[in-house]
Amino acid sequence: MPHSKTSAPRDGVLKGRLARGASPWLLPTVATAAFSLTRARRSGRWAAVAVPTTALAAGMLWFFRDPEREITQGRVISPADGVVQSIMPWKDGRTRVAIFMSPLNVHVNRAPLAGTVTSVEHIPGGFVPAFNKESENNERVVWHFDTELGDIEMIQIAGAVARRIVPYIPQGTKVEQGERIGLIRFGSRVDIYLPEGVEVAVEVGQATTAGVTRIDRG
Repeated sequence: MPHSKTSAPRDGVLKGRLARGASPWLLPTVATAAFSLTRARRSGRWAAVAVPTTALAAGMLWFFRDPEREITQGRVISPADGVVQSIMPWKDGRTRVAIFMSPLNVHVNRAPLAGTVTSVEHIPGGFVPAFNKESENNERVVWHFDTELGDIEMIQIAGAVARRIVPYIPQGTKVEQGERIGLIRFGSRVDIYLPEGVEVAVEVGQATTAGVTRIDRG
């Protein structure tokens, strides 16, 4: 299976790129850490505050990393970093591949194929853990792409901590395969539905990398 020779985490640190949509969480955290560090020079009490706030800010910077990727050539590539949670035949002949994203994964999602975004629909819902079967009723954003394989459906699902999905592009946009299309904040799940006749190349428990791991076999 093709894969990038460059590790994603190292790219993110070296290039210093952060995900779009990170500001509401990141800026207050970094500002608090900077303030507490400044006050810690004069007060031991503030030093006790500076340690956890600085650690939290560092964690946020790591979480919202957005590394460059060498996009794999293939019909369908993974839209998300994570682990394949399930592979399920659907009633209409399609196959759903569900990818669970832990808080340690890069949370920027990418277009699985080149095509035109025909629909971006936000559906309100709950916030149970993304690995739970009932997470299918969570808040989600449903994407449809018009591609060379026909209509491709992809769903971003919010988790217990992820309370916001941030689409980057609107309906009608033409996208390249592997292009960044949105962000899910914190633990979450991404489902992609492969058309009838397209064989799945990944297995349950396999790690995936957005833009790098090929989902179909062919």
